[in-house]
Amino acid sequence: MKWTRIRIKTKTEAEDIIISALYDIGLEGAQIEDNVPLSAWEKEQMFVDIPPQTGEDDGTAYLSFFVEEGSGMDIEKTLEDVRTELDELREFLDIGEATITVDETEDLDWINNWKQYFHQFYIDDLLVIPSWEEVSEEDKNRMILRIDPGTAFGTGLHDTTQLCVKQMKKYINHDSEVLDVGTGSGILAILAVMYGAKHAFGTDLDPCAVQAVADNMEKNNIPEDKFRMIIGNIISDKKVRDEAGYECYDIVLANILAGVLVDLTPVIVDHMKHGAVYITSGIINDGDKEHQVTKAMEDAGLKVIDVSYQGEWVSVTGRKD
Repeated sequence: MKWTRIRIKTKTEAEDIIISALYDIGLEGAQIEDNVPLSAWEKEQMFVDIPPQTGEDDGTAYLSFFVEEGSGMDIEKTLEDVRTELDELREFLDIGEATITVDETEDLDWINNWKQYFHQFYIDDLLVIPSWEEVSEEDKNRMILRIDPGTAFGTGLHDTTQLCVKQMKKYINHDSEVLDVGTGSGILAILAVMYGAKHAFGTDLDPCAVQAVADNMEKNNIPEDKFRMIIGNIISDKKVRDEAGYECYDIVLANILAGVLVDLTPVIVDHMKHGAVYITSGIINDGDKEHQVTKAMEDAGLKVIDVSYQGEWVSVTGRKD
């Protein structure tokens, strides 16, 4: 299969902001090339599509976004949108040259190229381990999440996921009904069940998530009647909303970027019980994005009860009174 690659030359300090902005126009995921030195731990743990380059860091970075042939995305329109987003970012941030090149590339082995870089790690007392590694004797009494990201990605290593996990643990109990919007490879919903939730329901836009979720449920011995996921947009598709159900969730998880959370929040309120919590993450810590999400919660009638930070990311939790 062929892919169109949109490659942007920028600066390392602008990487996350550009990725966030272009996610909002439909470019999901980015391959990052830079010369930022990695620590020994990062070399072992990071998801890296291209191994780190050696040499002096000159502050230059290349971001590559891939559009699958036949996806229905208009490349010319997308390029116009990319230029517009970059022009807007340039007004308040030094994004360097921001030159764009476009080419075609053959099918990419997303799943296997990076396995040598992803290893087991901990989120508090939880061990997250991929299928190709063994649990050590001293870890056998821990809670263990066996996870492979698959083409839907999502390993639990990212700060945004860890923020969600830490917040979820504060509120979950054996009666919890959980809704996971943007479930990806199923990490948050699977963990909700493992932490004792009665049931989890997930939605995602990417059909690849179906197999990734099924595989990860099997790896973690999650019964089919404990977690169900469907493909569709809960923001705009009434059938998805009807299937999810209204006023029936104690916890809603949404590890999605801020622009999507703003649109999601007024919709998701209808799916929450009174007293339910809405745990959001994927919010870049630039001040403005956090404000957008907290305002969206308040405008929707939710009370912001917790804001937490990790790395360059923010998690905002609200409650429906």
